[in-house]
Formats: sequence, C-alpha cells, structure tokens
Amino acid sequence: MPVLTRDEAQTRAQLIDVHRYTVELDLTRAADAARDTFDSRTVIRFSARTEGATFVELKPAELRTVTLDGHPLETSALVDNRLALDGLSAGEHVLRIDAAMRYSRTGEGMHRFTDPTDGETYTYTQLFMEDVQRVFAAFDQPDLKAVFELTVTAPENWTVLANGITEHLGDGTWRAAPTPLVSTYLVAVAAGPWHSVRTEHRGLPFGIHCRRSLAPYMDADAEEILDITRACYDRYHEKFEEPYPFDSYDQAFVPEFNAGAMENPGLVTFRDEFIYRSAVTDTERQTRAMVIAHEMAHMWFGDLVTLRWWDDIWLNESFAEYMGFQTTAEATRFTDPWTDFGVARKSWGYDADQRPSTHPVAPDPDAVPDTASAMLNFDGISYAKGASALRQLVAWLGEKDFLAGINTHFARHKFGNATLADFIDSLAHATDRDVHAWAEAWLRTTGVDTLTPDVTHNGRTWTLTVDRGGDPGRAGDSGREAGGRPHRIAVGVYDRDLSGGGTLVLRERFETDVPATAADTARDGGRPALIVPNDQDLTYAKIRLDEVSQETALRGLSGVPDALTRAVLWNSLRDMVRDGELEGAAYLETARAHLPEETDLAIVQGVLTFATLHIADRYTTPEERPAALALLGELCRDLIRRTEDGSNPGLRLTAVRGFIDVATQAAPLQAWLGEGTVPGGPELDPELRWRILARLAVLDAADEAAIAAELARDPSATGQEGAARCRAALPDAAAKRAAWDAMFGSDDLSNYLFTATAQGFWQPEQAELVREYIPRYYEDAVALAGRRGPAMAEAAGRYAFPAPFVDAETLRLGERCLRDAEPTPALRRKLVDQLDDLARALRVRGSGSGSGEKND
Repeated sequence: MPVLTRDEAQTRAQLIDVHRYTVELDLTRAADAARDTFDSRTVIRFSARTEGATFVELKPAELRTVTLDGHPLETSALVDNRLALDGLSAGEHVLRIDAAMRYSRTGEGMHRFTDPTDGETYTYTQLFMEDVQRVFAAFDQPDLKAVFELTVTAPENWTVLANGITEHLGDGTWRAAPTPLVSTYLVAVAAGPWHSVRTEHRGLPFGIHCRRSLAPYMDADAEEILDITRACYDRYHEKFEEPYPFDSYDQAFVPEFNAGAMENPGLVTFRDEFIYRSAVTDTERQTRAMVIAHEMAHMWFGDLVTLRWWDDIWLNESFAEYMGFQTTAEATRFTDPWTDFGVARKSWGYDADQRPSTHPVAPDPDAVPDTASAMLNFDGISYAKGASALRQLVAWLGEKDFLAGINTHFARHKFGNATLADFIDSLAHATDRDVHAWAEAWLRTTGVDTLTPDVTHNGRTWTLTVDRGGDPGRAGDSGREAGGRPHRIAVGVYDRDLSGGGTLVLRERFETDVPATAADTARDGGRPALIVPNDQDLTYAKIRLDEVSQETALRGLSGVPDALTRAVLWNSLRDMVRDGELEGAAYLETARAHLPEETDLAIVQGVLTFATLHIADRYTTPEERPAALALLGELCRDLIRRTEDGSNPGLRLTAVRGFIDVATQAAPLQAWLGEGTVPGGPELDPELRWRILARLAVLDAADEAAIAAELARDPSATGQEGAARCRAALPDAAAKRAAWDAMFGSDDLSNYLFTATAQGFWQPEQAELVREYIPRYYEDAVALAGRRGPAMAEAAGRYAFPAPFVDAETLRLGERCLRDAEPTPALRRKLVDQLDDLARALRVRGSGSGSGEKND
C-alpha cells in the first residue's frame, strides 16, 4: 500500500481544513474469537479552500458505503488505502463512511487480546503514524487537527475509556466528551472489563486501569502510581504556564503493547508489564515513574503543540525524554534517575549514532519524505541523544531561559502545529545567546564527539586541555559528522583518600567549554589521581581518560564517591571495549573487582547487561565464552553473598537474575526450582521460575513435561510467553522446527508470542543445531515483514536475528539480503543495524579486545 509523502500532506493541508470527526465503533462481538472484524462508521466535516481533489485513508476489511455531501460514491474508488475525493468545490463538505475493520494481533490499529487466565477479552487502539486507518477513515496527517466525537458500543459488562470523559448511555453504548483540536494519531479507545482505581486531583478526574487478572498487583501499587502522577502533574504546572489542556487523565495498562507507552491525550496507554506480578528492583520502579513523567510531558509537547510533519518527531520525544528524567528527579522519591539514563538509556543513543543508519536529531525534511522513512527515526537518537542535547542546552542556556522559551512556544502554538524553526525562534525570544547556531551544531549533525584530556603538570600546578574529535566510527549519510559541537562540561578532579580504604575524594569540580574560549588555566596542587571530563554527564560525547586517570579508574572505580561520575567512567570503559581500545577481559575483571562494592542498582544492572550480552555472548570467541560466563557467575555469587543480611533486596534480585542467565551448570538452578526459593531468599516468583526454566532448557536440563507443568502452575499471558520462550530454547531439532514454523510458517502468533519464541530460539550453546536456519532467516523474515507490517518487521529484525553467530558468513548472507531481497523499510533498518553490530563484534574479536589477547 502507498505511504503518505510529505509533499502529498502539504498539498492536502493547503486544500482542506478538517473540523470534526464523529466516529461510531461497534465492539459488541469482540469476545467472539470467530469474528475478526468490527463495524466503523465515520462522519468527517471538512472544508475546501478552493476547487480540487484529494483523498481520505482507510484500510477496511469491507467498505460498505460512502457518501459525500449526501451523494453516494462508488466503493471501487478505494484503491489500496486511499479513497479518492474528486471534484471538490470550495466550501463545506460532509463525508460519511461505513466499513468493517479488522482486529489486530500485532499491536497496531484495534488490538484484541483474550486473557488466558480468565478468558476475558480486551481491545485498545494504537493509531500512531498511519494506523488510524485500521480503525476509522481519516485525513491521516498530524497537521490536520480536528475535534473528535466518539461513540463506542461494547458488551454490557465492559468499560470504555477514551480521550475525553466517557458516559455510559445504556445498552453497552458509551459516548466520549468531544476532544479539543488533536491530531488523528492521538485518538484513543480502550474497551474491556477493566479493573479501575479512580480519584481526583485539583478537580481533574484521574484513573488507572488494567486487566481484571492483574487487579491485585495494580491495587498493591496504586498509591505509588497515583502519587507519582499527582507529583508530576503539580511539577509541570510549576514549570508550564499553559494549564493541562484536557478534561481528564486516565492511564491504561494494556496487554501486548509494542512501545513503552503512548501519549494519547487524556488516555495514556502503557504496556502492562508495568503492573508488576513479580518482584522488581527500585530501579525498575524508577523507570515506571520516568515513563509516567515522560508521557505526561507529552500532554504539552506533542499533544497541545504537535509537529507539523514527522521530520520533527524529536520535538515530541526528545523533550518528553528530557522532562521525564528531570521531573522524576525533582518531583518523586527517585532522586537520581540521571544515573540510570547515563549508564543504560544513553548508550542506546551512542550505539545508534555510530551505525550507518544514524541521522541528525532533527533531520532535514527532505530526509523524511514519507511516513515509512519517518517510522525509522523512532530510535536512540530521537530519544536518548535528543534528550542529551536538551540537557546540554539547559546547561548552556540556563533553565530559566529554557523554560521561558518553552512557555513562549506553548503560547504561540497551542492546539496547533509547529516546526524546529518555530521552536528555535521561541527559545531565541527568551535569550541573547545564539540558539540558531547551537541548533545547527547539535541538531543537524550526526555521530559522537570524543573528548580526550591532555594533562601537564610540574609538581605544584597542573593544566588540562580537552581535545574534541569526531567519532572514530562511521557516521551516517545525512547531516554533517560530529567534531564541531560546542560542549559545556564539568570536570571532576579526584585525589586518593590518604586515610586508606581505596576511596577517592573530590578535590574540585569546575566547568569549562570545549573548545576552550580562553587559554587553559594552571590549577594549584599536585597531579590529580583521577580527572573526569564530563563529570555529572551534562553533555553527549564519548569520554577518554588520560593514562594516569585510566589506571586509577580500572583499579579504584568503586571508590569514586558519586554514582553519576561512576556511570560516566563505566560508559568510557564500555565505549573503549566497543572501539577495540580495551580488552573485554579487562572490563570483566574491572566488573569483578568493583561491582561487589557498587551501591547503585542502575550501574550494577547496566554493567552486568553489557558484560553478558555483548562481551560474553558476542565479543568473546566460543572457546573463551565459558571462562567469561564463569567469571560473571562468580561475580553474581559475590553479590548474593554480600546481600545475605537482607539489607539490599534489589541488589540481591539483580544478582540472582544475573546468576541464572550465565549459569553453565544445571544443578544449582534445579535445586532452587525444586525448593521454590534461593537460599536466604528471594522466594521464586513467576518471573524467576520462568527465567530458571528457560536457562535449564538451554542447558538440556528441562523438557516439554516440565514446561507444561510450569504453564499449568502459571497459565497467565506471561506464562504463555514463558512457555513459548522455553520451548524454543530446547536443544532439540523438532522443538526448533516447531518454533520456526510458529514464527514464520503462519501468522497466528501475536506480537508478544512471536517475540518470546524468537528470544528462545537462538542460543550460543546450540550453534550447530540452529546454523541451518541462518540462510532461512533472511528469506523468511523478508516474507513475514511484507505480510504482517512494520511492527512484526521490527520484532523479526530485533529478536529473531541470529545474533550469536558472529562470523563472516552470517554477515555475507545479510548483506546479500539487503542488496537483493528488497526487505521492507522497517526490516531493512533493523538488518542494517544488526549487521553493523555484527561487523563491530568481528572487529572487536579481531583486535583482541573481546578476549585476553593483547592488542598490537
């Protein structure tokens, strides 16, 4: 089907204004699995400025009738997803469309889910980018805002949620209050037998909602969720002059949701994994708080003021990402989320920015010619790099001027659309600084700057010079490469604590500009033991340390007093491993030495994840991998021993998870599973039981009977996913064949069950068993992406890719697929990224950085 181009959107916006949608959806038979469609009737009131022709989009199972201004149109005028509207006269028009639309199992359009725990059925919409067409007819582009009036008929025992307050009219019919002017992609409906907790705050209705089977888990956390929601709401009203612009604030935790959450005005939808059935760490609770803050920020930046075209998606996501972390730090009990951002989230941006697919935070409009290309920019650059750029902007501009510019932007463009140029003009209105030049250097370039210190000293004074270089890796084709960005950074200066204990003490922290705006100043005192450029992580750049500081970091990292500084140092070591400048073995030994003393959970989780998934699974050779896993196993045992007193349950849970994931012997895991607990705790909840069983399956110490028994114990949706993951992980040819056929031989798997099956399939321990599937992957993934659309293409490229096979043949087959097989844009993007990561892993192995070999 054709995708909407920017030129088409501009032409249509010049011709028409859209005033109001009246939409009626009939979901009364949604619980009938044999019925795969629902009725959708739409009335669109719009006006044409001049005579002309345009089109409206929809993707029906059946188009029944169409009338324009009372005159019937031929349904054959619908070609692919476009219904032609020819011969429009200037003036007002009314378009009426009656259609049957298909339910989805891919998380796009109207997703339908039946809970295996109790048999209840739920539906919700995800209309992002171009999926409103799967639910009702629309002029589907962000700058044709309109008022939406929705009526939904559902089973009598259901509750219907929407963007506005809903009223039950009887006989299963619900009517939502009309919205203000919003974009088509922000319309939302969630219908089902929801369990709800409702309250009011400052006179505004608040509600949180989940499946009935999750009710006890949501109730246990309801006050925490609502307290965070209230705190963020109040904090945003302190920051923003425009009041919250909608009539209510509902948060629905929905099943099989592809993203983390979606900022539908008045009805934010979250993946329901945020309703915790099993124990979680405080860092995971902090992540939930950040997502709540992120989505609420969108109510202003994204919903009140919306991008004009998709090249400015960063205006939505970078702003919400920055505000999400900052507001979590300011308004909730989670006061240090920037450490988690630095050690986990920011690496998402760094990695994306070093691949061939990188793009500027704010790409040139010509680089986003259509919606298919726009979808590819929802990545670590639009989120993590963009948020990092805004954090640097606040450091450079000052928060007062930054917020003044933001408020000017809201006032100028509320309930309308805006561009990068509009945003920069609003900032310029609030400051004398040259924000246009800043935007050109930061938002229009690609790649990562590398900041390298040079230290000179004479015994009594020392001088620091920080060199700014471009990323040694590749940059993308769009935008200029890095190497010319201005940075405002803090430099941390540390000495060894003379009282012993291996700790370091902060001598001073000073700010400087890179490149320097004045001659480097000699600083009093002897040569510091550790000099940390970008201390406090205020800019976006790779950091290299001078030789003395590097040695201090490797030997004394756990002695650095501040968690955010430690995150900067761990990121530096991570980057050096990825760039072939530090042996993976050295990173593992550093983790072995310092993680047992680490107090920040985000750092422990981030370091263990990189050490396991990157170093052990990809950067070390198959011959070296057992030793790497053994070291990580001992590290996790150290952490378990350290937490025997119960003082840090989150750290203990992290260590237990890590030990399970790297176990090479089945006996300890079998003992835990048999006893239902780890000695000294924790007791095994469903997440830990499925995690253990999945690892036992890989180790050929579990079978179908064990999986079936566990599924009988936990028949929930996550239990179904756990069973699919375990079955795919069994080291048996028949099990692999069944898993492959389920993923690629039919379209029966939902998005979540596909992902779970893919996660279990490829295992480094089973290389010879699954090697024959590598060439099949490239063929079958291309076919699946063509059949099932962007969300499943993303899943196939992300989870079903043969990542453990770090060899030239896998790379060659992938490059041939890109060259000859014509994968869809979504799959092509994932393959480009996966193959670049594979090539990097080959380079790291070749340099010796993944092993104990010495570099040349």
